[in-house]
Amino acid sequence: MSEKLLEVKNLHTSFFTDSGEVKAVNGVSFSLESGKILGIVGESGSGKSVTAYSIMQILAGTGKVVEGEILYKGENILNYSKQQMKNFRGKKCSIIFQDPMTSLNPTFTIGNQLMEAILLHTDRNKEEAKARAAEMLTLVGVNEPEKRLKQYPHELSGGMRQRVMIAMALACEPDILIADEPTTALDVTIQAQILELMKDLQKQLGMAIIMVTHDLGVIASMCDEVIVMYGGRVCERGTADAIFYHSSHEYTKGLIRSIPSTQNMKQKLIPIAGTPINLLNMPKGCAFCSRCDNAMKICLEQIPEEIWVGEDHLASCWMNVKKQMEQEKVGASK
Repeated sequence: MSEKLLEVKNLHTSFFTDSGEVKAVNGVSFSLESGKILGIVGESGSGKSVTAYSIMQILAGTGKVVEGEILYKGENILNYSKQQMKNFRGKKCSIIFQDPMTSLNPTFTIGNQLMEAILLHTDRNKEEAKARAAEMLTLVGVNEPEKRLKQYPHELSGGMRQRVMIAMALACEPDILIADEPTTALDVTIQAQILELMKDLQKQLGMAIIMVTHDLGVIASMCDEVIVMYGGRVCERGTADAIFYHSSHEYTKGLIRSIPSTQNMKQKLIPIAGTPINLLNMPKGCAFCSRCDNAMKICLEQIPEEIWVGEDHLASCWMNVKKQMEQEKVGASK
């Protein structure tokens, strides 16, 4: 069995604003095994990026983890000192941000920015760091690495800049790579190249990846396991096959119905009705109940617990509880 690199237990993250407490993440739990790719999917505001930033401890000034544990190889990183956290970031766990256009500092060369990470987290000197930077650019498919090291971000294309970001994240050979919408600002052809590159590097280096995205196509092509989030909570989790072919939560079903069909171009898209919930005023029950066509009275009043709906497949939906109760009644009558 693979080693559990990361365990997130009952994570609650809030932002304290003038308007009140914004509960961005509400009781999220999951584990990440060595060499696996975990996908976290959901619409904007679902809490997926905040979950990633909570792990890296890079929340905005008003953000705070108010409850829960984040265990890296059994150690709770929330108890780390500043120095321990500094070593964790980059050396043990790295992140690729969603916009390569703004993630790099425009006033420093690519070489300076790559070498900074290497010098910070390893015992290499400047010459060795420069050689490592050129080696990493070659690894991620950047041509003429020595030339690129002297260039500034504006001199590179969007795809090239994202490759530089990946090189920077992998320079210290972390155990975990968090990719937060890594292909958002790129065109379709470059997106495919970047995803293929990440899969190849993951196999080469044996690291684990957390892929944060709203793109179900990326999830389908990349991930071993998938978590679907809505309103700061996990509403469904399982293998990619289970999520796509046997989705069990009404929100997941809505996401899949909204994907354009390549086989029937005339087919109309079916959007999810309603508007996202107000995180300042979370509902008492299921976060999705106000947008769900099958909502029942209990959905408004109680948060559903996760139940098994298949092998390695769980969902938090009162519809599943109802189905199970009906099946038990049928079984008992026989």
